[in-house]
Amino acid sequence: QVQLVESGGGLIQAGGSLRLSCAASGRTFSNFAMGWFRQAPGKEREFVSAISWNGGSADYADSVKGRFTISRDNAKNTMVLQMNRLKPEDTAVYYCAARWGVVRIAPGDYKYWGQGTQVTVST
Repeated sequence: QVQLVESGGGLIQAGGSLRLSCAASGRTFSNFAMGWFRQAPGKEREFVSAISWNGGSADYADSVKGRFTISRDNAKNTMVLQMNRLKPEDTAVYYCAARWGVVRIAPGDYKYWGQGTQVTVST
């Protein structure tokens, strides 16, 4: 089993930045593609960003492209989402996820999930 724990969420003013982290344990981290997803109240869980097992490929949702940056450090079993120029529409619970194989953007393609961390962006 793989355990994932997110941290770094909070309340921030529009235009500000947050750095979300995901810590993995229980299995070798480098075998998995990793992703970030978010879910606002009453909304479906949606793709934010994902990164390949070696960090060589990354995908971003159009809504965050140019503002968010995903990275990973397999030696530390961590993944980071740097979020800049935050907007109120970024408000959601953000989830870390992992899957065996290549990067995918559908939540159903990911087997392992963290508990989520709340990000609230005020106007």
